[in-house]
Amino acid sequence: MSAEPGGYRTVPRGYVYADHIPYVTPESLDDLKGPTKGSVTVGPHIDTSLNPTYDLGDPDRQRNLYARVVRSGFVPDQVRFLDQRTLLVLWPSLNLPDRCRTVWERKFPVLAARSGKPRVA
Repeated sequence: MSAEPGGYRTVPRGYVYADHIPYVTPESLDDLKGPTKGSVTVGPHIDTSLNPTYDLGDPDRQRNLYARVVRSGFVPDQVRFLDQRTLLVLWPSLNLPDRCRTVWERKFPVLAARSGKPRVA
């Protein structure tokens, strides 16, 4: 790759961006004590829509919020918006990239057990 201004940069053959996304997790699921009722509004690093507010009483919106925070949130976001018990219930139905799911399930085997298909190392 050229670092010269105006130089061309090439991506190595076989490079897959999805393999390099840095997924983060909290230290413990016990840290997740987010709200279970009401509405929450997230930042643009989680949801870039014009109305990033989620009604926790709407099961589809709640599941969407959890998937977005697991996938794109930083640890403070996860602690603020996720509830451990709710995460355990929703985990099997969350729409997550395979690598993201694997990162979380390796750190928290209880999630792998909930998904019904434990990940191998």
